[in-house]
Amino acid sequence: MSGGRALAGKTAFITGATGAIATASAQLLAQGGAALLVMARRADALEETRRAILAASSDARVEIFVGDACDEGAVRAALAAAHAIAGWLDIVFASVGGGGFKQLLMLDAADLRGDFDFNVVSSFLAIRHSAPLMQSGGSIVCLSSTSATMPFAYLAAYHVANAAVEALVRAAEELGAAGIRVNAVRPGMTRSNATGPMFDIPEAMATFLAEYPLGRLGEPGDIAEAVRYLAGPESSWVTGHSFAVDGGNELRRNPDLTGMVEAIYGADAVSAARAGKEA
Repeated sequence: MSGGRALAGKTAFITGATGAIATASAQLLAQGGAALLVMARRADALEETRRAILAASSDARVEIFVGDACDEGAVRAALAAAHAIAGWLDIVFASVGGGGFKQLLMLDAADLRGDFDFNVVSSFLAIRHSAPLMQSGGSIVCLSSTSATMPFAYLAAYHVANAAVEALVRAAEELGAAGIRVNAVRPGMTRSNATGPMFDIPEAMATFLAEYPLGRLGEPGDIAEAVRYLAGPESSWVTGHSFAVDGGNELRRNPDLTGMVEAIYGADAVSAARAGKEA
């Protein structure tokens, strides 16, 4: 899927580029021949990402831009810099997202707004301000999660936000008239900067593995292959889709992590919330 130089002459822009999935995706895009501008909030981490990309493709062009993907001005400036690399923009990967475990009745409006901004608004800004810089054939890929379609106890705000990301991807069908495709990748449980600590807890991993028919959890490269497919010419007749890469998790269900959440908030608080009472 990711072999050859099918992306030679193309320019790609990636938000949240210091994340494990984003870095692995950037490596594949660079190997395909694309020039890159990678954006994240920390300059030191961006330099590490740049080195990782160049380690895989020593001749790649990799520019960095320090900024917040939820800051409209920063996104516009970063996209202008990406476009300036060659005078065009072909590929965008909006990879910013995430959420924390908290029971529904422990949430407040600020929690919901926070996850919405982090996941949905960051994707919207990337779509909104990249599309005018693209010509026909452009591809925008957003990062979602299996929680978008599979309710995951204690991740209500994240569940709602990712469902909205996938609704946004479908709403962007309007861009089809300009020849611009918009899709999402929906990872299952994948090793990343955020989930890495959970991979070190055998009990938690066993709970997840029981719901994964292929018998293993995801690695960043698994998701990067899907991003590369949706970014490239191989998927030129694909738009408005959310592509699950999840080891078969959607054939089953999400695991019960009550024990882990009780360890965070206390068994009494979790029990009260499960009974429909405020903790």
